[in-house]
Amino acid sequence: MYLSAGEPEAARRRAEEAAVRRQFEKDAVWSRMIAPGGRVPDLPLIEVDLGPIHLRRLLGTGPLVLVFIRYAGSAACEDTLVAYQRTLAPACSDLGAHLVAVSPQRAELLAPVKHRNDLSYLVAADPRHALIDAFGIGYQAPEATELLGTRRSVLPYPSVVVADRTGTVRYADVHPFTAARTPAAPILATLRQQIGSIPVAPRG
Repeated sequence: MYLSAGEPEAARRRAEEAAVRRQFEKDAVWSRMIAPGGRVPDLPLIEVDLGPIHLRRLLGTGPLVLVFIRYAGSAACEDTLVAYQRTLAPACSDLGAHLVAVSPQRAELLAPVKHRNDLSYLVAADPRHALIDAFGIGYQAPEATELLGTRRSVLPYPSVVVADRTGTVRYADVHPFTAARTPAAPILATLRQQIGSIPVAPRG
């Protein structure tokens, strides 16, 4: 029996997907995972170009879209970031929303994926996985310790969280598959609904 060059990689990915799925089914306690009505904590992240950023300061000027990825070097994660550059970033900018990709990987290791793909939105490290833990979307992945460069091994399930300017979560989508991607449409629909619900002060 002969294997094509792509088959070992495909088999590795299938095994990884199965392991993550098992972990998800074992550890995912839905009551602790972030859901609409939850709150965004005021935690710092490290943006790969800007350094420390604070979520509350971002919320002070617009809604927040948080996209959780595992690490640079993952083809699935890079595909997601590139797709969102095309389908999500321009509309977020038009709506005054902040789009932030979040990974537990060290900022200097995460930076190349932003620069290589010329991403216009924020790409930030959560090296102590504080935000990931606060949202209850992390799982243990000892094989990722070297890749993350933080001496830690927590990865996030692929997730998107949308919060309004008060920090209240209006949309949350968590996937058990590493290659899963939340479509842009429900994210943008949530943002447009929030923008439309902001009362406009009367003129005069």
